Amino acid sequence: MRLARRGLALAASLTLALALGLVPGFVPGLAPPPVAAASPGLTITSVASYDVIPNEGRVAVSAKLTATNHLKNTITRQYYFRTAYLTVQPGTSEFRLSGKGATNVTVREATDTFTSLKLEFGANLAAGTSTTLTLTFNIRDAGGEPDRAVRISPSLVTFGAWAFATPNTPGSSVAVRIPTGYQVTVGRGPLTGPIADDAGHEQWTSGPLAAPLDYVADIVADRPVTYAEKSLAVPLSAGAATVIMHSWPDDPAWGDRVANLAEHALPILEREIGVPWRFDGPLAVNEALVRGSGGFAGVFDPTERRIDVSYAASDSVVIHELAHAWFNGRLVADRWAAEAFASYYAEIVTQELGLDIRPPGPVEPGVGATPLNAWGTSDTASPETDLYAYAASLELAREIGTRAGPDGLRNVWSRAARGIGAYQPDPSAEETVDGAPDWRGLLDLLDDQTGKDFGDLWQKWVARPQDLVALDVRATTRAAYAQTVRLAGDWRLPISIRDAMRAWRFDVAVDLLAAADQVLGQRATLAAAASAADVKLPDSLRTAFEGRDGLPAAAAEAASEQSAVEMIAAAASAQAAGQGLPNALLARIGLLARDPAVELGAAKVALLVGDVAGAHRTAQSAHDAWMSAASVGRSRIVSLVLLVIALGIFVGLVRGARRRGRAEST
Repeated sequence: MRLARRGLALAASLTLALALGLVPGFVPGLAPPPVAAASPGLTITSVASYDVIPNEGRVAVSAKLTATNHLKNTITRQYYFRTAYLTVQPGTSEFRLSGKGATNVTVREATDTFTSLKLEFGANLAAGTSTTLTLTFNIRDAGGEPDRAVRISPSLVTFGAWAFATPNTPGSSVAVRIPTGYQVTVGRGPLTGPIADDAGHEQWTSGPLAAPLDYVADIVADRPVTYAEKSLAVPLSAGAATVIMHSWPDDPAWGDRVANLAEHALPILEREIGVPWRFDGPLAVNEALVRGSGGFAGVFDPTERRIDVSYAASDSVVIHELAHAWFNGRLVADRWAAEAFASYYAEIVTQELGLDIRPPGPVEPGVGATPLNAWGTSDTASPETDLYAYAASLELAREIGTRAGPDGLRNVWSRAARGIGAYQPDPSAEETVDGAPDWRGLLDLLDDQTGKDFGDLWQKWVARPQDLVALDVRATTRAAYAQTVRLAGDWRLPISIRDAMRAWRFDVAVDLLAAADQVLGQRATLAAAASAADVKLPDSLRTAFEGRDGLPAAAAEAASEQSAVEMIAAAASAQAAGQGLPNALLARIGLLARDPAVELGAAKVALLVGDVAGAHRTAQSAHDAWMSAASVGRSRIVSLVLLVIALGIFVGLVRGARRRGRAEST
């Protein structure tokens, strides 16, 4: 919350009251707004020192104020100041003002956002003179909510340091002194340092400030500690999950709160996600001052099975980080998907447990929006991008959840957890893929497992300009894929097609689908020919089509089987052609001691068992036998006649020779 500063005003008498408005010490978000110009008659500058005393839970503040009366007396009137009003941080206390005379400080007003002090100079500050005052007070850690603005303890220090001055008065400065051993982060400011002193402290200083009223330094510091450990066994479906809470020794409430959340949230997360607990060993949850995370309150490290959760993290943020036990790069690959569904399921659990939900504000893609595929790491993305992307990813997850339904999402996560990709050949198949699904694999799984189209959500929230082209090509290729699946019937498409679809190699997939359609066309032609020829086909073509040898091998198999069927049909036709007179008698003579019908039957059997070459060869033999039977019969008759004639001649010659022999002997 930002507060306007009070301006300088003249009282009804010659007493002037000065009021300086300062913003309260929230961390972060402390920049004061512009204020009305003060009277030029009085200026105040300050040297403010903040001495952090962690063991006492306070910051001792000392502000050396120099007040100068720039007015000039006239012959008839003298001008002086006796009081001023100063606004300091809320929750401050134990005010003291010292200087010349009977100085005094009282609280004029105290609210949740500021404390207004009345400063009494103790004497008239005459025209043309200056006085030096020292204001001291304490910023104390009052306890309460973990995200309170002021935390002062041995483990953690957070507060806001301000400069004090009248408007448009340069020259004030700020110094912050912290015991050695803390890792200090300064927001805004700036402060330079540290410089170590001999008393075991380090000091940061601002130097003279040109605009003191615009200055706020957000101090956040922590130091290594020995954690207080609390182990928890949470009953889950596959056994107890061990979660170890590591809290700062001076913040046991954090460990108790996070342990309670883990005990109640993890079973709900497992039930809603539908995937068993993902860790074999214990999960450590550490209280931390989270740095380098884009300003967000948790960091999950799956390799070390560790979650660093901010000391000030809300319940929903803690549950969000627990959900990263599932969504951490092993269930989904992209950052936006992991954050989206960690937030989505944290929201479901938070609602079921009746806890306070602090959802991000609604967002819409548009000017200034970042496609989620362009969201980088927390180290590279700007805070503005992070704020948008966290809110946008949650909104996308909500829309996906509404469309997919709880069971649809559970099916997706179950398959992703087991490494099963989309485009399975049948519901019982479980072809695996390498790695967790990225934005493409997740879209494919959602479409496949729910039977619904999520492409419009990817175009709206996820896709970069170059991704939109891929989404358009995907849509047309998926339509072609679905058509080929319908043509294939109970046949599986080759795995090469499924692999190309899963890899989004749509150029390859289109070529393979065209080749598959050609083979399926061959199959239809072959089936018709086989039916007409009264033959049964083997499973060879299906095996080749579904196998890994490639579609050219299937096309070659189809062509071979087609040739064999055609030869069987030709042989059957040749048999029928040889049945009529007058060739029937000649054919019978030509086929003496041979039965092509047996060969034809053998060819059909050979085809059925997959001996396509043997079927073709045997059918051709039967075909040739029938086609040449009459000619062979005619040749045989001619040969027989010639043989009879030859025998007759031979017999005649023999008889003649015998007669001549008898004649000569007589």
